[in-house]
Amino acid sequence: MKFTTSTVISSVFFAGTALAAPSKPQAFDVMALRSASPIHFASLSAAKSSLFLNLPKQDAQCKGENNRAVLYLQGSKLFLYSDGDKLQQVFVDRSGMGQGKIGYIDSDSQPPRNSELEGWSINGDGNLVFDNKILQACPNSIDGAWAVWTTDVAEPAGNKGCLGFSPRTLPNDKPVSCVYS
Repeated sequence: MKFTTSTVISSVFFAGTALAAPSKPQAFDVMALRSASPIHFASLSAAKSSLFLNLPKQDAQCKGENNRAVLYLQGSKLFLYSDGDKLQQVFVDRSGMGQGKIGYIDSDSQPPRNSELEGWSINGDGNLVFDNKILQACPNSIDGAWAVWTTDVAEPAGNKGCLGFSPRTLPNDKPVSCVYS
């Protein structure tokens, strides 16, 4: 078998190109860790443009059974998992008005004024953090759920009884695609 220089060079080029092809992002679920509390082992859910713990039912359109938010990181941006065209990105508003509000927007919407779209990561303990800080949940939200906020304000929006928690990420190798309300 005879190989020309151009054959070898082109096969090396295309092999390198195939290796550099982007892969699907690693999807994950989030479980709250806060010992001896009502939110310990609670799953993170998404509904009404907000994130919650202990939400009885998400208002989401899913391609299968799912009652928890499935997420993925793209750099330091956080998204709700969907295999469709509709992206939903998580934002944080740490301004005086937002007080650490965490929500999400559709790809065809503008983020709220003062919101931040970057700053998310998974720390060495496997916790989802924003600006290297864990999150907190405040009780008495919709359907008895706990609303999720950043820890920048102890009582965001006047909420009492908020608890900081470790948002542990759990890899999800078979994510269910959803569009959240």
